[in-house]
Amino acid sequence: MKGPLHGVVISLLEGLKSFQKVVLNSKKKMKMPLSRPVVVGAAMMLALFVAVFCMYNLKHVYNVREKTDCSQNMDDCSRNVDDCSRKVDVCLQNVNDKSVELANCERKLQLNDIKGRKAGLNSITPWLAPIIWDGLYDLNILNEQHKDTRIGLFVFAVKKYIQFLGPFLETAERFFMVGHKVTYYVYTDKVGDVVQPKMGEGRNLQLHEVSADERWQDVSMRRMDILTVLTKEQMPKEIDYLVCADVDMVFNDHMGVEILSDLFATLHPVFFLSELQAFTYERRPISAAYVPFGKGDFYYMAALYGGKVEEIHKLSTACQNGIKEDKKKNIEAIWQEESHLNRYLVYNKPTKVLSPEYIWDTDLPNGELIKRKRFIAVHKNHKEVRN
Repeated sequence: MKGPLHGVVISLLEGLKSFQKVVLNSKKKMKMPLSRPVVVGAAMMLALFVAVFCMYNLKHVYNVREKTDCSQNMDDCSRNVDDCSRKVDVCLQNVNDKSVELANCERKLQLNDIKGRKAGLNSITPWLAPIIWDGLYDLNILNEQHKDTRIGLFVFAVKKYIQFLGPFLETAERFFMVGHKVTYYVYTDKVGDVVQPKMGEGRNLQLHEVSADERWQDVSMRRMDILTVLTKEQMPKEIDYLVCADVDMVFNDHMGVEILSDLFATLHPVFFLSELQAFTYERRPISAAYVPFGKGDFYYMAALYGGKVEEIHKLSTACQNGIKEDKKKNIEAIWQEESHLNRYLVYNKPTKVLSPEYIWDTDLPNGELIKRKRFIAVHKNHKEVRN
């Protein structure tokens, strides 16, 4: 390839040729040997040519090496950055793993100090379903798994319970499934009184009008009737998971995709340390909600449960059928829909159980065991609100 050096070499060679011609012509004309000055001059020209050639060649080689070294250094730096990034990721994962291990150790130590039944404080059920307590999961991994998941939140707000809907929705926007796609399914007899809070991206509110029953017990059981239809016809097209909640509650801390499973239910905060015989199951054999003594694992609260839409359809259908059977016999389960819910879960085990962190009442004892009170009851006069 021709470059700057090529021109230098050509110029020097032409100069030498010209000098050679002059010398030869002089020699022919003068017919005498070359003088010492001429020879010295020729030698100096040759030496100058060699010196210039060597200097340029060295500079060229140095520049090539310098560029190669810089390129090599940049490649090395890039590899070092990648290595450091991988090491940071590994360190963060190790920190998360250790955090989970410490949370498990802390829970085991905590169990040693508790008197009475400790099953509700464990991190796993006898049928190997996880019991969700703070620190026992990596939320980053779960968020990534559920980045495209569609979630529904079903709530009933009729009669005087409409007063709780505003705080319920406002706190849900702050703490419930933040960053995920959420559809609120609100059933009320006062659609015109609903004030929609500012919704985050990918979140929307559906208002459905429903008539209000005279008795609060009937209002409670009516939810199962609506869920049976809703989970069969509308929801399968719109969401993947459904969360069912009481409206007279507020979200107080993070509640995210860690709760999601095929079928999940929440430990009742009053009974999570109680013995089996203390559970307020329906004990009358005549009721469709009947649970015999000696049966059952935990007592669940109907204020928060959920799962995949098809599983909630199975649950709500079974509970609604039980409610209808009891009505034919002119009886009512002791805790209405909650009794039928517990009966269903005794024989159809939930695939995930939520600790009392996910339903709490600040008036209850043993609050020191609950680090994060995520969903708490609103203090109220039950008699005044229900009538």
